[in-house]
Amino acid sequence: MATLIGTMILAIALPAWAGITYVGLVRARRGDELPRPRPPRHRRSPARKAAWVAGLAYLAGGVLHLYGLSYMPFLQPEDACWFNAGHMAVPDSSSALPVSLVCAGEEIVPWWVNPGLLVLAVTAVAGTVTSIALALRRLADRHRTGEREARG
Repeated sequence: MATLIGTMILAIALPAWAGITYVGLVRARRGDELPRPRPPRHRRSPARKAAWVAGLAYLAGGVLHLYGLSYMPFLQPEDACWFNAGHMAVPDSSSALPVSLVCAGEEIVPWWVNPGLLVLAVTAVAGTVTSIALALRRLADRHRTGEREARG
């Protein structure tokens, strides 16, 4: 057993050591010993920020909708009421949008799921429209300044 462990250490440690040494020698020969400074980061444009907000809202909305759908009856409807409400019965009604599951006259899906979906949907659509409008405005501004420079 000890020889197996020693062999494994040699099989992993020696090639790793040789690779690290080789990379160090190549860097020293090229003069890359010090890390190069990173190029400056470009500032994010307002259009890109709006696109990020829209993308995150779409993602969060999808996750919230999947959470709401976890309350829905799929294969055996009576099990949905059993697991969520505590009594064995077929649900009175259920729907995916708005997310709803009613068992014995009581709404089982938490009250905040549907308003959260609405807020995230409005945010996603507004962010998408804003991002497109800002990108088009920036493109038009570039086009206008390009025409002025060509004339002038």
